[in-house]
Amino acid sequence: MNRYLVITFLLSAFVFQNAQAEIYKSVDAEGHVTYSNVKIKGGKKLDLEPADTSFGGDNSKQKRAPAAKTATPSDFPKVDSGTQNARDQKRKEILQAELDSEKAALEKAKQAYAEAESNPEVYKTKDGKTFRNVAKYEEKLQPLREEIEAHERNIELLQKEISSIN
Repeated sequence: MNRYLVITFLLSAFVFQNAQAEIYKSVDAEGHVTYSNVKIKGGKKLDLEPADTSFGGDNSKQKRAPAAKTATPSDFPKVDSGTQNARDQKRKEILQAELDSEKAALEKAKQAYAEAESNPEVYKTKDGKTFRNVAKYEEKLQPLREEIEAHERNIELLQKEISSIN
């Protein structure tokens, strides 16, 4: 628990751009690590770079330098457009096969959900009365709903990936 408090403290210290303090680290005989902004006996001062807390826009005090672009080496292998088109076509075929498979799995999941939905969970009392067990019914349907949602997300992502190839 104390570790989480220390970590939270350290992270919050870096949130504020102008709030820079000296941080000390100490490890005791049992191996427990302690961080502090107050000098600790036997502790070492940590030299930390200030965190980049700029959020962009005109109000930011720090500006991040753009990444330097490096030239492609002359001996870097090149692929002709015909080869690249063939690779893209093969990739599209693979993704399309995955999409078809995912659509079939979605239909199976929907059928399983419909079947489970039509069979409510019930229990009988000692005197023969029948009642619905709503909690068990919901417990049975929840993983089936999650499976349907997962297949729908996969289909959406596959369609997006296929459309980016064109």
